[in-house]
Amino acid sequence: RAAIAKLPYLAELGVTVIEVMPVAQFGGERGWGYDGVLLYAPHSAYGTPDDFKAFIDAAHGYGLSVVLDIVLNHFGPEGNYLPLLAPAFFHKERMTPWGNGIAYDVDAVRRYIIEAPLYWLTEYHLDGLRFDAIDQIEDSSARHVLVEIAQRIREDITDRPIHLTTEDSRNIISLHPRDQGGNAPLFTAEWNDDFHNAIHVFATGETQAYYNDFADTPEKHLARALAEGFAYQGEISPQTGEPRGVKSTGQPPVAFVDFIQNHDQVGNRAQGDRLITLAGAERTKVLLATLLLSPHIPLLFMGEEYGESRPFLFFTDFHGDLARAVREGRAKEFADHAGENVPDPNAPETFQRSKLNWKQQHSEEGKAWLAFTRELLLLRQKHIVPLLSAARESSGTVLQTAPGFIAVSWRFPGGTLSLALNISATTVLLPDLPGKTLFAWPNESTGSLSQHSLIVRLAQGESAS
Repeated sequence: RAAIAKLPYLAELGVTVIEVMPVAQFGGERGWGYDGVLLYAPHSAYGTPDDFKAFIDAAHGYGLSVVLDIVLNHFGPEGNYLPLLAPAFFHKERMTPWGNGIAYDVDAVRRYIIEAPLYWLTEYHLDGLRFDAIDQIEDSSARHVLVEIAQRIREDITDRPIHLTTEDSRNIISLHPRDQGGNAPLFTAEWNDDFHNAIHVFATGETQAYYNDFADTPEKHLARALAEGFAYQGEISPQTGEPRGVKSTGQPPVAFVDFIQNHDQVGNRAQGDRLITLAGAERTKVLLATLLLSPHIPLLFMGEEYGESRPFLFFTDFHGDLARAVREGRAKEFADHAGENVPDPNAPETFQRSKLNWKQQHSEEGKAWLAFTRELLLLRQKHIVPLLSAARESSGTVLQTAPGFIAVSWRFPGGTLSLALNISATTVLLPDLPGKTLFAWPNESTGSLSQHSLIVRLAQGESAS
């Protein structure tokens, strides 16, 4: 219930949806929530079921929707007694990163999994769910369990819109079809890791691990992700050597949830560094404006709106051998980061260091960040959202790219939106961007963009044909 006090702040800022990380009961008193073991029970450390209902009701009172992150691909390692009580719940021959795979093709197991998201939506009156790592939900049934879940939700809940988003590293669209009216009969949108990874490499130059896929001309990957959805649409991934993704140009812009930070991308770094620490404030502002003024669905990570600089670390509350294994595994994962002392995930101070510094928003710098974010959200609501309802497929075109520079446009029945940004040290000449200037940072420019600059223009009433 303590979080209810922050709802007016979010509503006034211009936020429309709150996404809550998983709340299913897990071992210990603190954690990210992705190791739940009781899928139908909110964690007692957060409050009671009635407390969660009160939070959702209060959010609705401020005009805010609430989406819950839900994990159906595994059970956590602590407090999970299903392997002992019901070994048939798992396929021993099918492994996931967390252990034996769940037996989605066993009738009782399937019912348990399918009814969990329905329970959260109906009992708590949530407005949607985000399904974690669905690429790890392997089901050999004629009708995939995820398809059945989405169909059941659409059939059973008809009194309000339900938003269903997915996390999936495969870049697939088969679970996100659209009918002729633009409605989503299954899942609504997919978290777009390609956008994040491309913009991260574009801004920081980091190319380790999965960022290697975007090391070569990151500006082209970013521009394509903005224009078409996925950066990889069947091309060979340099990291894996395998083809990745499918063509995404048939998807509308609202089928992609974009972000420049999230819990995984920040918290799975050795020191939990936020983007503002890695790229600097001025560059991060340009990236934030790109996120909020593109036609994709933007997601803000907590504190991003006021320039939070505190880290968000990986923290747990495991015990005994499991705690030791997690601690050692984390240290081994970052063993090649010379000189870095990886925080102990189980140490209480690791959790404490990850809390938001709410005082920062009241500093002069924090106030400036909030004003910046508020202006962007208002512009989005007033000028960009009205264009999206008529969008049936990707309408983006890459106009120009250069190191540190991109220019993209999107054509809709109601107008043409154009965006150009420059984070290079060189002033770049702009291509033709039709219409009136919707937003320019740090100030309006004529014909060119200097370092850490962005311009967005809108030409009303132009046909997308």
